[in-house]
Amino acid sequence: MMKARDIMTTNVVTVTENTSVPVIARLLIEKRISGVPVVDRQNGVVGIVTESDLLRRPELGTDRRRKHWLELFVPNAQLASEYIQSHGQMAGDVMTHDVIRVAPDAPIGTIVDIFESERINHLPVVENGRLVGIVSRGNLVQALGSISNQISPVSIDDRRIRDLVIAEFARHPWGLDSENNVIVTGGIVYLWGVAPGPEVRKALRVAAAAIPGVRGVQDRMTSTRGDWPLRFHQDPAG
Repeated sequence: MMKARDIMTTNVVTVTENTSVPVIARLLIEKRISGVPVVDRQNGVVGIVTESDLLRRPELGTDRRRKHWLELFVPNAQLASEYIQSHGQMAGDVMTHDVIRVAPDAPIGTIVDIFESERINHLPVVENGRLVGIVSRGNLVQALGSISNQISPVSIDDRRIRDLVIAEFARHPWGLDSENNVIVTGGIVYLWGVAPGPEVRKALRVAAAAIPGVRGVQDRMTSTRGDWPLRFHQDPAG
């Protein structure tokens, strides 16, 4: 299983709390990145500045403006925080302080979960309190591309391919219920039967195409307009 250390960028562009906002903006442009960690003298992560932290700026005419009567319903602390964010001139003013970090041995599955649940694009990788790398969504895409380039055609006989396709379908409630609907010839999977809706039909094609040794998928299915389960799972207890 791949881990953070396998895909992280080690030559990390960083700034300090005293780095000015214009300098940060130029770094993001020149380095073609969307965020920079903010570090202290010991290279510990104290924050991060991303493109989203620089969206509300008076220089751009995009600072948040509310009608005065609406501000009566917003806590002063929030108004002050928004002002600092939009008018701050240094990284320490505009950075996100609560930075989620991961260790070098964090599985990439965990990293993806964090990206999705926290809606962030970068994760500093920290070891013994010091920044050693950063993982971005782009690193994950690059890792996928690298793996794809290393994949070579797998020689598996048609019977084995058919068994694997049927087994994969059996794992999902939308899988084809009848084994007679799967035929494999020369590494080509032919799918027959009825699929209830275009999404299920597409999922069946994707599942078959992902099986090792499959050279192609021929869709011979028909679709219905409904969307009901293709099989009914019986409860062993009842």
